[in-house]
Amino acid sequence: MSEPSRTLEIERKYDVDGSTLLPSWDGVPGVEAVTAGEARALDARYFDTAAGDLARAGVALRRRTGGPDEGWHVKGPRTGDGRVELGWPLGPSEEMPPQVAEVVAQWTTEPLLPLARIENDRTAYLLTGPGGVVAEFVDDRVRATDLRQGVQREWREWEMELGPAAPSDAAGRSVFFQAVERAVAAAGGRPSPSGSKLGRALGF
Repeated sequence: MSEPSRTLEIERKYDVDGSTLLPSWDGVPGVEAVTAGEARALDARYFDTAAGDLARAGVALRRRTGGPDEGWHVKGPRTGDGRVELGWPLGPSEEMPPQVAEVVAQWTTEPLLPLARIENDRTAYLLTGPGGVVAEFVDDRVRATDLRQGVQREWREWEMELGPAAPSDAAGRSVFFQAVERAVAAAGGRPSPSGSKLGRALGF
């Protein structure tokens, strides 16, 4: 298996009602165009130890099918405004590849158990400017199952993740997200109280 992909994930999440119309991005700096929506059917299973070792370390481990980045993902602890995500392609079986286990071992070597399943009907849009992709905006309709408690939850959320042509400085990112949040609020969205889909699936 090849070396993992590595991305710095800087994003914001917003709660939204099921019938809310999408925002207008006309006032967001650096954005000149928005692509047509691309539908993606995502199905992810998350894992942790019985004692929640990964969660306590601020780490998430999942195996996801669907979308351009399907595979195994390890999201590291949050540092500053983002978190590093490592990704490996899917293997011939559903067993966790040894390369993934080696990375996870820095936080735990205890047995990993199914934690949650998150199915997501996603529509993704690229916000582009002169330098390329400024951000990816996704409209997510989520069905989540807490596999330990047998509890199912459904919700809709929006997510804006910075792309390679996004502002590289903290001040520029702040201005960008302030404009995004004004557009989201005007459409009827609101900042999400949960930091992740996994947390929300587990009732946090």
